[in-house]
Amino acid sequence: MTEIVVIGTSLGGLTALETLLPLLSSDFDLPVAVVQHRGVESTSRLSATLRRYTHLNVHEAHDKEPIKSGTLYLAPPDYHLLVERGMFALSTDPPVQYARPSVDVLFETAADEYGDKVTAVVLTGAGRDGADGAARVMARGGTVLVQSPSTAECGSMPEAAIKLAGVDPGRILSLQEIAVQLSALTNGSIKKER
Repeated sequence: MTEIVVIGTSLGGLTALETLLPLLSSDFDLPVAVVQHRGVESTSRLSATLRRYTHLNVHEAHDKEPIKSGTLYLAPPDYHLLVERGMFALSTDPPVQYARPSVDVLFETAADEYGDKVTAVVLTGAGRDGADGAARVMARGGTVLVQSPSTAECGSMPEAAIKLAGVDPGRILSLQEIAVQLSALTNGSIKKER
């Protein structure tokens, strides 16, 4: 059963999140960690914007902050967001795939800590950040859902994840279908990949 959801996105990500979040079931209460590529000078407006689209508590993650149910944590600008058992850590290590925060860092650390209890979601974006992380999630027994490149504002990130991780075609979905799959996690009805 999934204990944490991690989401990675870049170009077009705000629009994708604004579409996805309101579609989650009202009883969805898993912790969600999100890496949205954004500039170093970004303000906290992203948190305020996303609060309008979800019942989850939304804020930027803090170093050593405990992971709580019903909360959406955003990676702060210019920091990698790492998952440790029961908490988050922030890092200023060098960019990965030209990005800090990096989707790969979030996904890989979540996979290492939570194994088959993590569900990772790759949404629209340029580049290939998230592909290595998606492969790690799958290697550790977790679930990977990918936005269909044909529905993404920019299909590069989803395409890279599909290719590198070998994502099953049944896990390549529209935003609406991803919301259905994520909502099913609350009652444990999502089917595990074989």
